[in-house]
Amino acid sequence: MPVRAIRGATCLSADDKAEMSEAVAELLVEMLERNGITQKDAISVLLTSTPDLVCGFPATAARDVGFHEVPLICAQEIPVEGALERTVRVMMHVETDTRRSEIEHVFLRGAQVLREDLSR
Repeated sequence: MPVRAIRGATCLSADDKAEMSEAVAELLVEMLERNGITQKDAISVLLTSTPDLVCGFPATAARDVGFHEVPLICAQEIPVEGALERTVRVMMHVETDTRRSEIEHVFLRGAQVLREDLSR
């Protein structure tokens, strides 16, 4: 089965643990649903957050929505001047027969500006 990468990102309005959990969960569920896959199809998930988010680990939200058997890792985005603030980015590696050109990348809560070419 082919391996594909699905991109996603979401923005938070504040550095708040509850909002982090809600936004990341929303993003991951949407990534799965739009691509017709489940957590069982996921190989690994890389989650990054901008340096202004220190309230918690995005991976905690992934565990909360069922990513218990999927390897997760969090990292910090490089601090680029003028970059979008309070942003969590995701790269999910999955097994799927979906062609690369048909993968739906998901950008929510204002993160669409990061990749307007990939956003709905």
